[in-house]
Amino acid sequence: MIWLSFFSEARLNCGKTMQRKLHPLEGIVAVFALFFVLAITIGFAQAQEARAQKTVYLRSAAALVQDADTGEIVINKNADSVTPIASITKLMSAMVIIDRGLALDARIVVSREDVDWKKGTRSRLQPGAILTRDELLVLALMSSENRAAAALGRTYPGGTEAFVAAMNVKAAALGMTDSHFADPTGLSARNVASARDLVKLVRAAHEYPLIREYSTRERHTVQVHGRPLQFRNTNGLVRSTQWEIGLSKTGYISEAGRCLVMQVRLASKELIVVLLDSWGKQSRIGDANRIKRWLELQTASASRSSS
Repeated sequence: MIWLSFFSEARLNCGKTMQRKLHPLEGIVAVFALFFVLAITIGFAQAQEARAQKTVYLRSAAALVQDADTGEIVINKNADSVTPIASITKLMSAMVIIDRGLALDARIVVSREDVDWKKGTRSRLQPGAILTRDELLVLALMSSENRAAAALGRTYPGGTEAFVAAMNVKAAALGMTDSHFADPTGLSARNVASARDLVKLVRAAHEYPLIREYSTRERHTVQVHGRPLQFRNTNGLVRSTQWEIGLSKTGYISEAGRCLVMQVRLASKELIVVLLDSWGKQSRIGDANRIKRWLELQTASASRSSS
């Protein structure tokens, strides 16, 4: 590079300049040349930093990060692509249950009808287990319990069919024009939405105190057949002191990939984060952490620029 050649030549000429006194003009030119090289080097580094700040690598096929207060789009990656959403569905299920004003202390028996016969997903809630509607709601939101969500839909007035109809009516009311719901659990690949629609879903669900509390609870214990069963949140980030999460929901079926939606406090902003179709067990968490670091870098850079 030019500036390396300059310094090499300067070193070679150093011995010669030791043998004679520099002309004043030569000294001035040398000083200006040094400042010029330093300016180019610093400018190059700043340009590299600026380019790094403008992009963030995500493994999710679709993503959207929006400022919950201003509506500003912070990150947009295929936000209009319509894709299966897996258990993100359960946020809609929870809103439909709460909207109907059903008694949360009502006792519900888990049935064989609630078993996932299509995909064969496992559950520790065996047919015959008796829980309150409130406990089923906690397990559906926190640990993504499919039988809990199925039981909530089955015991809705009019049954599962009426429940799914209510889900689609709610979606239409929220302006979720890219969305369709076919079951209360998210196990059906026909439950679809775009990331842009899911921002609307998260925003609406965040208005429900129970959904905020239950979806971010670290763990919950229920009594089944006289013995305690402990369930954990499927989003490990709720257990991290580095995160301020106001709402959380994970999802996974093979057709949807790994999904994650959250409303979080990051870089002094209230943000809605939607990550869809991320392949690899930890990739959605990795994407969330990459977004966090990127936003913190942006904030730090803006702070240095204004000081």
